[in-house]
Amino acid sequence: MSSESTALSPEVTARWQARFRAPRVSLPDWALEAPHRNLYASDVSGVVEQYAWDRTTDAHRQATDRANGTLIGTLSPDGETIWWFADTDGDEFGVWMTQPFAGGEDRVAVPEVGPAYPAGLEVGRRMVAIGRSTDDGSELWLAPSGGSPRVVYRHEDPASVDALIHDEDLLVISHSEHGDARYPALRVLRTADDGVVAEKWDGEGRGLHALEFAPLPGDRRLLVGHERRGREELLVWDVAGDTETEIVLDLPGDVTAGWYPDGSALLVGHDHAARSELYRYDLASGALERLDTPRGVVRGATARPDGAVELAWSNSERPPVIRRADGPVVLAAPGEEPPAAYPVEDRWVPGPGGDIHALVVRPAGPAPYATAFLVHGGPEAADDDSYRARRAAYVDAGYAVVHVNYRGSTGYGSAWRDALTGRPGLTELEDVAAVYDALVAEDFLDPSRALISGGSWGGFLTLLGLGTQPERWAAGIAEVPVADYLAAYEDEMEGLRAYDRALFGGSPDEVREVYVRSSPITYAQDVAAPVLVVAGANDPRCPIRQIDNYLARLEELDKPHEVYRFDAGHGSLVIEETIRQVEVALDFALRHVKP
Repeated sequence: MSSESTALSPEVTARWQARFRAPRVSLPDWALEAPHRNLYASDVSGVVEQYAWDRTTDAHRQATDRANGTLIGTLSPDGETIWWFADTDGDEFGVWMTQPFAGGEDRVAVPEVGPAYPAGLEVGRRMVAIGRSTDDGSELWLAPSGGSPRVVYRHEDPASVDALIHDEDLLVISHSEHGDARYPALRVLRTADDGVVAEKWDGEGRGLHALEFAPLPGDRRLLVGHERRGREELLVWDVAGDTETEIVLDLPGDVTAGWYPDGSALLVGHDHAARSELYRYDLASGALERLDTPRGVVRGATARPDGAVELAWSNSERPPVIRRADGPVVLAAPGEEPPAAYPVEDRWVPGPGGDIHALVVRPAGPAPYATAFLVHGGPEAADDDSYRARRAAYVDAGYAVVHVNYRGSTGYGSAWRDALTGRPGLTELEDVAAVYDALVAEDFLDPSRALISGGSWGGFLTLLGLGTQPERWAAGIAEVPVADYLAAYEDEMEGLRAYDRALFGGSPDEVREVYVRSSPITYAQDVAAPVLVVAGANDPRCPIRQIDNYLARLEELDKPHEVYRFDAGHGSLVIEETIRQVEVALDFALRHVKP
């Protein structure tokens, strides 16, 4: 660290680091025919890895052990086999591996399916469907047990494996042959001969998402997410008769769902205004029953065969816990619970596209505050009332924190999510500016001591904001950002290129001026504040070359900047590496924006 650093006290440093180091566990995935066999992710070793858990004996076993961690895994229906995805140093490009649940040798699951970015996986009893994406487009494979794997779908545009029916005679894929990867269509294929059984698409600007088939023999019902009325809702598609039943719920936000194991009801997740709720929806009666979960955010939920609902829950003050909806803790990581964090306050601010929802956190002491705007990535994501170790670290250091759920965020309807189309980056920053101005007007924010920071799309907005709103920001911290959009488009994974074409209205060859208008490097000469860039050497989403282009431009313009590089991809699964990155960011912030 720099000798000019305004160091935090050892007590404060220990507190924020303890939030990162405290082990966490994910919601366990369980085998359909052996529900006592579970798989979950945990960072108890200091790196996120996959763990097998036999509930009958309460035996836990670390199944994977890799230098940069293992994020993705699942179980076969009989619980005999663990499937996990092996990439290289966090680059997201790799192959599916298998391992016996009880332990044993790792094997490449289907050697004929070459390395790629993952595009869905459905593991059945008699076959497995694997989706892969490369620069050449998408390939969807079907591998029958004891038979030869084959390609069942190939296209230059994004596609994925979405759902395999219980009887394994039907496979649902999503595709974007119509040219817009943001709003996929669904296609049902016969696994016997790859023939098309049915097709469903709601037209331009309306996507469909296959959630899962009913988990019963002979049941042809597919749960689907749609947005026909301007928000995420549900329908049940009976594929056999090609009939559908929309499920209209009197809830203000977006909903998603999964099946109860007996097929009689849906476990509905409702997201609205930065918080979550769970409901049981009875398909026969239409009764909607709210489950009594605490106020906060649910990061996943599942209904077990005995009807018990298990969920991953936290709020801004309380750390994550895996618990049953009726209260008892299901799975806890060893060691001490991390320190509590800070409550968020809601703000609704008038903006150019409608009322903007923001969350603010106050540090100790009186306002106006030195303030960190921590802008989320995505852009199709949202900040919420969940436990965030990074947010708490900034508050520990003396900053107020502001989150803005700008146009482009999810949870506020389709029109809000899609409002940045054709003008990405600049649209979101208008909303950030509106919240900034409102907080200045209420004397919450000291305009001479405001910094902007974010990762991925949030890093893109950080760099773009520093160039287009230089009068607002005293410093900027951009983590794994898009910095030079033309170069980023050339180097990023094909799925993201397709997403960009949908978002920008075409490729750079077709609408170059739109990419240039939204590219941070275009405005590098206007950057007035010092910049810290954190970059992953193997990042397939925000590749390193385009970041180097931006840094070279800052160097050429003699703009104050610093860079921290790490040897992984789009973030790190190694806890100590994450702590180093936050430490670098806080050191930079404290030197340039004193709380």
